[in-house]
Amino acid sequence: MDLIKAMLIAGSGGFIGTCCRFLVGKICSNYIHGVFPWGTFTVNLVGSFIIGVLFGMAERHQLISAHMNLLLITGFCGGFTTFSSLSHDMLTLLQTRQWMIFVLYAALTFIGGLLLVWAGRGIIIRN
Repeated sequence: MDLIKAMLIAGSGGFIGTCCRFLVGKICSNYIHGVFPWGTFTVNLVGSFIIGVLFGMAERHQLISAHMNLLLITGFCGGFTTFSSLSHDMLTLLQTRQWMIFVLYAALTFIGGLLLVWAGRGIIIRN
C-alpha cells in the first residue's frame, strides 16, 4: 500500500472520528453542566472500549485488515479520542485549583480507559 493511499484511509477515519467526538462533546455540554469535563471523559472511555474491541477482533478472528486497521484504529479512534484535550482539561483543573476533580478525572480516565480496553478485547477474544 502506498503512503498516499494509507494517509487518505487514515485521514477518512480520522475525519469521521473527529466529527463523532465533536457531537459527543456538544451533547454532553448541552445536557450535563459543571466543572467536570464530561465530553472528553466520555469519548476517551468509549474510544478505549472501541479500540479494545477492534484489537480483539484483529487478534482473535483476524477480521481487521491493514486497510481496516488504518481506517478504524489509527483514523477513527485517533480522531475520536482526545488525549490532547484531556491534557488541557487537566491543566485547567489544576490552574483553577479543582484538586479533587483533577484527581477523580485523572484516576477515572486512566483506570477506566485501561479497564475498557481490557473489556473490549476480552469480549471478542473469549467468544
